[in-house]
Amino acid sequence: MDEGIRRKILKLLDQNRIMTIATVRPDGWPQATTVGYANKGLLLYFLCGKASQKAANLAHDDRVSLTIGHDASQLMQIEGLSMAARAEAVTDQSEAEKVLAELPNKYPRQTGLTIAMPKPEDIRIFRVTPTVISVLDYSKGFGHTDLVTVER
Repeated sequence: MDEGIRRKILKLLDQNRIMTIATVRPDGWPQATTVGYANKGLLLYFLCGKASQKAANLAHDDRVSLTIGHDASQLMQIEGLSMAARAEAVTDQSEAEKVLAELPNKYPRQTGLTIAMPKPEDIRIFRVTPTVISVLDYSKGFGHTDLVTVER
């Protein structure tokens, strides 16, 4: 992957905190939901309820599509990411604890507000590994995208 594109992807991942993730329902229909995420390089992590539709969908099919972006004030400032990826449940306790510690760091500290993060055993944590990333950057032209395949 080109180093400039890699830096752009990491910048967008670090600047944002929510993504829309689409999973595949057992009936074949896609289901898109918005979730918070943390990332370690190109790996993304999100959590959901054990009994959630997302968790059930991912138990059936680990393929996901996702988008990450923000509201731009000018048309030609639109930028974002879309990815084809695989999601797998995090089963390692140490990795799960690191994810739960990192997620709140995506948000600014709020005086007087304390939010207890769930325990790993109470939720599902998923690691998302991208296979194809589309980098949208209107500053390079209307609808301009760079498409990259992620090497494993």
